[in-house]
Amino acid sequence: MRLQPALTTLCLGLAGALAAAPAASAAERSGAAVKVPRDARAVGTAHPDRWVGSGTPRSCTSRAVVRAVAKGGIIRFRCGPKPVRIEMRRTAKVVNTSRRVVIDGRGLVTLSGGRKRRILYQNTCDQRQTWTTSHCDDQATPRLVVQNLTFADGNATGETYDGGGGGAIFARGGRLKIVGSKFVRNRCDPTGPDLGGGAVRALSQHADQPVTVVRSTFTRGVCSNGAALSSIGVSWSIFNSSFTGNRAIGVGANPARPGTPGGGSGGAVYADGNDFRVLLAGTRVVRNRAREGGGAVFFVSNDRSGVLELRSSTLRANPSAGFETDPGIFFLGREQIVVASVVR
Repeated sequence: MRLQPALTTLCLGLAGALAAAPAASAAERSGAAVKVPRDARAVGTAHPDRWVGSGTPRSCTSRAVVRAVAKGGIIRFRCGPKPVRIEMRRTAKVVNTSRRVVIDGRGLVTLSGGRKRRILYQNTCDQRQTWTTSHCDDQATPRLVVQNLTFADGNATGETYDGGGGGAIFARGGRLKIVGSKFVRNRCDPTGPDLGGGAVRALSQHADQPVTVVRSTFTRGVCSNGAALSSIGVSWSIFNSSFTGNRAIGVGANPARPGTPGGGSGGAVYADGNDFRVLLAGTRVVRNRAREGGGAVFFVSNDRSGVLELRSSTLRANPSAGFETDPGIFFLGREQIVVASVVR
């Protein structure tokens, strides 16, 4: 079963690049943390189902991570008391028979793609990972949770299955939750009208429930669109997080202008589809950029039913070199809600 990407009709005669913004105030720099719903919080991992490593950094290998993720359950690391970086030789892939996969690095573990490969993959519609239902695009499991981890130098360039993207994480089906994690220098293909997610690409979440992102940072991601986050038909609830220095580098927007490969929208976040919602709460989106539209956020609801909501957030100095409807934002939808937020 293949995903049919939604196509977006853009008006390309909009405003040009955003002018330089003034220096941020102390209040803008610090942001205003908001209360996080219970179901978006970290999962308890005091009693893991399996461990990666036997107590030394050397024992924490790519092979051990791949095996643990394939088996599922609650996964923790025994790599010694100091921070450790695990170079992934293969992409860790969730098997769809797992009801949940929780990967907790306790703030000490970096999973690196070595600028060569995607780091983590889940896809309920990929029969190679076991097809467990007749409705793979809307099933409740697996529930994938990553928390207290760093994902660095993931690269999904050339990954074309289900549209590609997701340099650090590709997640289709089930549910995805990200808590207390860092995403650094992840990337995907540099051109293409509708692919994206330098860090995370999300599709087909169960019952249209949102991907939740809490207390996480996304820096220096690069992709055609959505250099940090990208999705089609997926809602996002993003709490107390930050996006800095991410770049959407495609050329030609979506649909691609004649003679161009397409892309270049959503410096931090690219959200496309029909009835979906994106919430940024207590979140900073600063100094991201898009070669086309939405230096911070590109939001297009094709049937105009979608909602973009900003609460206690700062979006600042996110230039859109092609078009925008507000500073750093390109929005087509039902409603754009801005509460106690800075957009400039």
